[in-house]
Amino acid sequence: MTDSEKEPFSIVYRDEHLMVVDKSSDLVVHPAPSFEGETLVELLGQQLAGGDDPERPGIVHRLDRGTSGLLVVARDNETHARLQEMIRERDVGRTYLALADGRFRSRTGTIDAPIGRAARKRHRMAVNGAASREARTHFEVRETLRRDTLLEVKLETGRTHQIRVHMEAINHPLVGDPTYGGPSRYGLERQFLHSHRLAFRHPVSGEELVLEADLPADLALALDLAREGAV
Repeated sequence: MTDSEKEPFSIVYRDEHLMVVDKSSDLVVHPAPSFEGETLVELLGQQLAGGDDPERPGIVHRLDRGTSGLLVVARDNETHARLQEMIRERDVGRTYLALADGRFRSRTGTIDAPIGRAARKRHRMAVNGAASREARTHFEVRETLRRDTLLEVKLETGRTHQIRVHMEAINHPLVGDPTYGGPSRYGLERQFLHSHRLAFRHPVSGEELVLEADLPADLALALDLAREGAV
């Protein structure tokens, strides 16, 4: 199957209350004035429910266009409300794999810097931008490569573009992310950022759920090239 033929998402977990989907990088989560095309919300249709926004039924968090991986969505109002509360209380573990430019001096770290809208480029976010809100990102080095570093990144908060903005702020932008100064390498057409793991207690049954999604083909190939020291 070619990239143009690949499925826009797959369902990793589903019951009557919620679903966890593994979305492709080019799939937008919900409708927006700046985007024309099919979205995850439209593809899932009546399988989603909950919330007050008719354009975002069931959505409790999102992934940027260009970011692939796991996303949890609600299928009824009560589950939607509970999942929103869990996100607010930081009871949903969200772990990403990211390839950042350069090498890190420490194997672990926390970036604690508020994020708001960039002043002159409205499509960008920025540290200490307009109407900034607190933002914390935790990272751990998984592998040091010739030119880059493979990171495991955990979100404590969930601001727009948070990981991408924070990595730019510490001078380690994500590979393939021109919006935030990341280098163009390994044939990537988007940022190397993948929602790899979700871990949370089911809001209805109480079951502990830990779900993972492997790197998609474009990122797996890029990582292989990075390990080989390719440009």
